Amino acid sequence: MNRTQPGTYILLPASPLFIAFSFLVAFLLNLQPWGRIIGMPDFVALCLVFWGIHQPRRVGMGTAFCMGLLMDVNNAVLLGENALAYVLLSYFVITIHRRVLWFPVRKQALHVLPLLLISQLIQMFVQFVVNDRFTGWFYLLDSFVAAVLWPVVTVILLAPQRRAADKDPDRPL
Repeated sequence: MNRTQPGTYILLPASPLFIAFSFLVAFLLNLQPWGRIIGMPDFVALCLVFWGIHQPRRVGMGTAFCMGLLMDVNNAVLLGENALAYVLLSYFVITIHRRVLWFPVRKQALHVLPLLLISQLIQMFVQFVVNDRFTGWFYLLDSFVAAVLWPVVTVILLAPQRRAADKDPDRPL
């Protein structure tokens, strides 16, 4: 069996502590001063998409809402702006999670891109309605950068779940 092909390994169950740790790291990355630079992806949204695809029963719309409220407080925006965008993002991700897993990681990025774009468009719409300001189309560049980072995020977040390459001949799995 060729170990370099996708789908030739068995994943261990995801640890709830690792999921929480990944959200903490994503939130801390969004707290950094470079988070306001155009082209810097929303790491919390990227983490929500990843866990929504790989663990939809553990990470759902409740987690998305809580993380959205944290990001609202962090960004000092209208309370619920990011929460709304993240909940809708989580809903759409959970809706297509089985379909996305059929594709290789690079093609998964093509499925992730529209989801992240929709999330950012929702945020832009809310900012336009509430503040009567248009953030500009360059704001959407963040989603394209996040889609390019999707293979890297997938490798990093799946690493603790991969089984060892050396199988024990006495075990069935």
